[in-house]
Amino acid sequence: MNFKDILHETYSALSANKVRSGLTMLGIVIGISSVIAMVSIGNGAQGSIKSSIQSAGSNLVTVTPGAQQGQGFQVSTGRGAARTLKPADAEAIAGEVASVKAVSAELTSRYQVAARGTNTNTSIVGVTTAYPDVRNVVIDEGSWITDQNLRNLSKVAVLGPTARNDLFGEGASATGQTIRINNVQFKVIGVTVSKGGTGFNNQDDMIFIPLTSAQKFLAGDTYVSSISVQVVDADSMKQVQQDITDLLLARHKISDPALADFSTFNQADLTAAISTVTQTFTILLGSVAGISLLVGGIGIMNMMLTTVTERTREIGLRKAVGAKRRDINRQFLAEAVALTFLGGVVGVILGWLISYGVTYFGILETQVTLSSVLLAFGVSAAIGIAFGYYPARRAAGLNPIDALRYE
Repeated sequence: MNFKDILHETYSALSANKVRSGLTMLGIVIGISSVIAMVSIGNGAQGSIKSSIQSAGSNLVTVTPGAQQGQGFQVSTGRGAARTLKPADAEAIAGEVASVKAVSAELTSRYQVAARGTNTNTSIVGVTTAYPDVRNVVIDEGSWITDQNLRNLSKVAVLGPTARNDLFGEGASATGQTIRINNVQFKVIGVTVSKGGTGFNNQDDMIFIPLTSAQKFLAGDTYVSSISVQVVDADSMKQVQQDITDLLLARHKISDPALADFSTFNQADLTAAISTVTQTFTILLGSVAGISLLVGGIGIMNMMLTTVTERTREIGLRKAVGAKRRDINRQFLAEAVALTFLGGVVGVILGWLISYGVTYFGILETQVTLSSVLLAFGVSAAIGIAFGYYPARRAAGLNPIDALRYE
């Protein structure tokens, strides 16, 4: 029995009962499409998070304040909530640490902002002139904050595009307009280019004002909430991070690093940690979707066992006219593999359509990879072989005389 004969017999057998064959394939279709869709969603989420991190700046080391630990009774204000970093720390890092390209001290908090009868609650970031270089911010309209604005404690502001839209309307010209931040009036001097971010750290939904003005009129203190350090290249990030730690420990007169009143982390470590989390998330999604593949495989086995029972006399007749055991085995195995292969093709197409739909409607950015498609096909083929083997072997093992007697 050659390959062409097997294909012909497989087509005849499956087309003889199209409804049953279609319903059997449905389990594989659902399983494959679910795996591809879930993996594409996981990959898309991972890519989106990485892109968001990179858009915040390249080769960054970030310093955040933390409550100093000591002996005896302590009250922790939480990481980032303490007031242990000063602008002088940023100046020291810029002047004393090697391989540093730019340093930006920042003071961030959320305030109610009003303009022209509209209002929004958003992040207000006190910044220096170095912020655009460190954070990859580009001005779309107007100008950025200058050294003179910092020296004069100017009440000027640069809006992110989302903040601009919330306050003045979609695409409106905001330069020259006036806004009130915590009941303090500021003049808008510029709008940044959109980065397309989301969440609380979305730079499109921020308002930037001079650091000195934020300290004077909003915070009423001279502390900063973070220091962003741009390193000259990725290879130097670990060393710069260690040098910053040593410098600030000395400046804050802390001998034990475990008692540091600040924390440092670099962008590469953050990206790696998030990648690990999203990869685990993707595997979990794929595994859950893979359960439906197992159910589909059981459906194929059930159908093939039913087919063996229905075609018992046919099997006996084939054996009586000279068909060998391996021919019968190949025939039924080919039918199981054909079901899973066809189901896999339809499932891949359906999974891609689902992924495209999720992206098209703006729910989430997805990413269908070749590896996920090959994995889906490989799993479907393995299921066809695994769940088709027992029915095929059972058919091949039938005694021809008993099979011919079967009613």
